[in-house]
Amino acid sequence: MSPVITTIDDLHTLYRRRVPKMFYDYCQSGSWTEQTFRENETDFDLIRLRQRVAVDMEGRSVATTMVGRDVSMPVALAPVGLTGMQHADGEILAARAAEDFGVPFCLSTMSICSIEDVARKTASPFWFQLYVMRDEDFVDNLIGRAEAAGCDVLVITLDLQILGQRHKDLKNGLSAPPKLTPASIANMATKVGWGLEMMQATRRTFGNIVGHAKGVGDTSSLSSWTAEQFDPRLDWDKIKMLRDKWKGKVVLKGILDPEDARLALDVGADAIIVSNHGGRQLDGALSSIRMLPEIVDAVGDKIEVWMDGGVRSGQDVLKAVALGARGVMIGRAYIYGLGAMGQKGVGHALEVIRKELDTTMALCGEKDIHDVGPHNLLIPKDFRGEWEPTGRNS
Repeated sequence: MSPVITTIDDLHTLYRRRVPKMFYDYCQSGSWTEQTFRENETDFDLIRLRQRVAVDMEGRSVATTMVGRDVSMPVALAPVGLTGMQHADGEILAARAAEDFGVPFCLSTMSICSIEDVARKTASPFWFQLYVMRDEDFVDNLIGRAEAAGCDVLVITLDLQILGQRHKDLKNGLSAPPKLTPASIANMATKVGWGLEMMQATRRTFGNIVGHAKGVGDTSSLSSWTAEQFDPRLDWDKIKMLRDKWKGKVVLKGILDPEDARLALDVGADAIIVSNHGGRQLDGALSSIRMLPEIVDAVGDKIEVWMDGGVRSGQDVLKAVALGARGVMIGRAYIYGLGAMGQKGVGHALEVIRKELDTTMALCGEKDIHDVGPHNLLIPKDFRGEWEPTGRNS
């Protein structure tokens, strides 16, 4: 008998049972003390909803657009590395689920299935997320491959010039494919369904890198290459160069400061994503939802503002939209579904969020997602805090 899925947490429970610890921990963790990782979720709980009654609720719509693309709701699937380790052919399955649901899917540079793998198995254009590497020829090649595959949006991640330390990944010896140690073998022996499917997977290592990057022909050289390749010299001049190379829409991910939001305008970005990398980079940074209103205030209607980090429900989506986000990206919420039930599970995650968003919007007295705003929320007077930058660049 199939389980009844009513919440994202239901999928999380199934996901934890089915996926090896190494990959569960990769998803469900943050850097250092994990303060920012936790507050991405808990800060949503501080915001309350304003109930309205005796309002005509017929003819509701949560459909909108994100950088000009029609979407069934203001949600896109965020780029998540190693998705193909959460479930065999994970990126392909997630892209298909997004396609069926009418929301965008964004493929990570650090995906298991390659750009070409996903393009062969899908019909709608998907987005590609770029990590900027020292090897400029490799970066140019990635951009060219994404363009050839029909990707219509390039999402450039700005907050991974160096890697934030995630203790669990180090202790688990995270790798793709997983290294065979007594601990990993013992754990994977309890995940039979996962293992049988992975034996039939298209790939089990980083498909966008192996065979494409100089000096990387197998997994033994991959870890050292990636450790050396993230470009700490990434600056706004280089971002402008990358923007000029891409013929389509460009979205900048990792904005957490109003001044950086204004600089994103200067380089010609089409949208920005308020994000702290899911709490996986700078631990101690404020949550995405807490920073969202300030960044919206800084750029007004000059650019689309999205956010990611901590979205686990349709109510979270509504809160973000009410605070000025054009849309949100979800990562962990769909990974739970993917790991639990493959493509069907991603569909379940999206349907849970859509239903919660639609019902909540109605009970707040709104019929159209475009009418949702701060008037639908009850926000603590100190929600934006009393933190002020000091010194240089303040």
